[in-house]
Amino acid sequence: MTEGTQRATFGAGCFWCVELTFSKIKGVLSTQVGYMGRTTDRPTYQDVCTDRTGHAEVVELEFDPSVVTYSQLVDAFWSMHDPTTLNRQGPDVGTQYRSVIFYHTPEQRGEAEASKKKAEASGMFNAPIVTEIAPAGTFWKAEEYHQKYLEKRGRAACRI
Repeated sequence: MTEGTQRATFGAGCFWCVELTFSKIKGVLSTQVGYMGRTTDRPTYQDVCTDRTGHAEVVELEFDPSVVTYSQLVDAFWSMHDPTTLNRQGPDVGTQYRSVIFYHTPEQRGEAEASKKKAEASGMFNAPIVTEIAPAGTFWKAEEYHQKYLEKRGRAACRI
């Protein structure tokens, strides 16, 4: 990470679309996709897809907080997936597709929890939010072919 930047990690289903969406936010300096959430060392995509490792597919962001705040990133997170479906996003089913915010600081935890309460009270969702808010653990970078997957294929957008 560069001096003055911060890290944020989100899981919102298949990481390809989530990465593309976050990468378009001004102030997000870099993105990488990977796995987080359990203790298995060096999980592969094949391992995670067994639904036995407990890892979530995540996007780790480096961002400039003078351009985009963590709270703004969390607000974007709510709008890019359905946080009311447990272990599922669209046709993707399994714990690796769960909705999760991994916080890196106590401040991020507080902002994530406050934002979740605000989203629940807003009425914007027809069911309770099931998003997990948990401390960040080890980020295991996904295989290179997953990095910027949609961008490499000329996809400028994805259906969310």
